[in-house]
Formats: sequence, structure tokens, C-alpha cells
Amino acid sequence: MAILQSIKPSSVGLVFPGQGSQSVGMGRALAEANSSVRSLYDEASSVLGYDIAALCFEGPVEQLNLTEYTQPALLVSSIAALQVFNPLGITPIAVAGHSLGEYSALVAAGGLAYHEAVAIVQKRGRYMAEAVPAGTGLVAALLGLTADVVRAVCREASSVGVVAAANFNSPGQIVIAGEKAAVERAIELAKAQGCKKAIPLPVSVPVHTPLMQKAADRLAGDLASIAWSDLKMPLINNAEAKAISKASDIRASLVRQLPSSVLWEDSVKAMAAMGVKTFIEIGPGTVLSGLIKRIVPDAVTMNVNDPKSLEATRAAFSA
Repeated sequence: MAILQSIKPSSVGLVFPGQGSQSVGMGRALAEANSSVRSLYDEASSVLGYDIAALCFEGPVEQLNLTEYTQPALLVSSIAALQVFNPLGITPIAVAGHSLGEYSALVAAGGLAYHEAVAIVQKRGRYMAEAVPAGTGLVAALLGLTADVVRAVCREASSVGVVAAANFNSPGQIVIAGEKAAVERAIELAKAQGCKKAIPLPVSVPVHTPLMQKAADRLAGDLASIAWSDLKMPLINNAEAKAISKASDIRASLVRQLPSSVLWEDSVKAMAAMGVKTFIEIGPGTVLSGLIKRIVPDAVTMNVNDPKSLEATRAAFSA
């Protein structure tokens, strides 16, 4: 238990997952244990026009993996985890979210009201799905290559279509996305350059590529209609891996996010440079915790996504 003794509430950062972390059953245990969590799902369902709890808890997985459904489902399930975490009374140094998770982080930081977040991510997911014809895009994680090699591979493969580095996730893990033929060509080229593995991801649209500019343009109008608030703690944004706190900066950052790469590795390094030593992943899965350990090996990682992980986190801070 020695590791628990090194955890200080004053050195915490919160991180929120994005697409790829969804799974059928997420949030169910928290909702069954806490009536206020169930009310979050009910409130979201009234905004969305369908039963988001049923989709999260029961599936079907094919629907849950469609981006227009994945995004609200992950946001609601992440805020459900935040709801049970907040009573611990831990104020983070900074927050960050991976792609869609940036909206959850903004709710956590007080920049965006929950019901507004549910409504805007539903639109974001729909705009992204409509930006590219179904079945024409592909997203894959490349393991074992440097950022420069991946950029070069994407440039060469662009001769057959749009492909770009979508997420710089951690050393040796970079996600590429784009038009199916171009991504497949990039995977061939990557393997020739020593790529250890190429893993197709359960993301239904090629997000964080120029193919999303149309969606970003549509989203910009909706973001402009939201009453944003200055943040209670800084957000390390995806597009530049920079700390932002002002309401006036949030909207433009979210518009830039869609067609730009997610600079997750740089974001985690920025949080560590601010003094974050303990990263708590709030929401479904532990994908980000795994990435963080590869980026900052001496970081402490924890997560809150069900009653058991909540209790472990509570115990760590009371040790």
C-alpha cells in the first residue's frame, strides 16, 4: 500500500475518455447504486429523445458504436462517474479529455452546463456521421512508429485519398484516419517501415482529419449559441495541448479540434509540467490510464467508472 501514501489531493489532474472506450453495460453499476446518477441518464434521455440508459446498459453494441450514439453515451456515463467522484472534495490542478472527452472535461471545469453538453455532442456526432458517407472511412492505431514516420506514411498514402494522423496518443501509438483506401495504403506502408501492429478501431467516422472540416463548420454555429463560462481550473486542449480557461477561447478551440490531430501525448506532458502527479480517469474504461503510464511512467493513475473503482480511489486519498 506504499503507493497510496504518495497521493496528494493537491497534485491531481482529471482526464475523460473519448470514442473507443465505450462498452455495453457502462454506467449500470453506478446507476444502480446511486439514484442521482440514474437521474442524469433520465435528464439526458429527455434532451436526446431516446433512452440513453437502455443503450448504455443493454446495447446493442452495433448502435452504441455509431458515433452519433457513442458520443452522448460516453459523455453521460463520464458525468455519471464525475457525480460520484465530486463528493470526495478533490480539486484538480487541470482537466483534459480525449476528443469527445473534452466536452466532459468542460462540464467538470464548470465551462458548460450538463444539458447543453448532451445536446451539443448529439449534434457533433450527427454532423460527423453526415460529413462522410457511411462505410467509406477507416480508423486504425499504428504501434511502434515515430510521429515523423507516421506523418511521412500518411503523406505518401494521400496519393490515393485523404489520410492523416488523428491522435498522437503515446510514444509508439498513433491513430490514423481517413478514406478507407488511403488508410489501408498507409497501413501497408507503415508495416514496411516496421510497424509492429495495425489495429482497426470501433470508431465509425474518420475524426480529426480534414474530412471533418464540414462538420466543424456546422458545429461552429451551434457552439456560438451556447452560454460558456470561464473555467474553474484550466483545460489542456486537444488542438494545441495548451491550457485555456477563458470562455472566449473554448468555442474556437472546439471548432479547431474536429479537423485537427488530438495531441494527447503533449497534453499529458503539459499536465505533468503543471504539477499533476496523479491522473484520475473519470468515465468508462481505462484506456487513458494505460496511455498516461507510457507517457509519464512515474505518474500514479486511478480511475472512477463503477462503485469498486470509486471506493479504491476514496481509500487511496484517505490512506
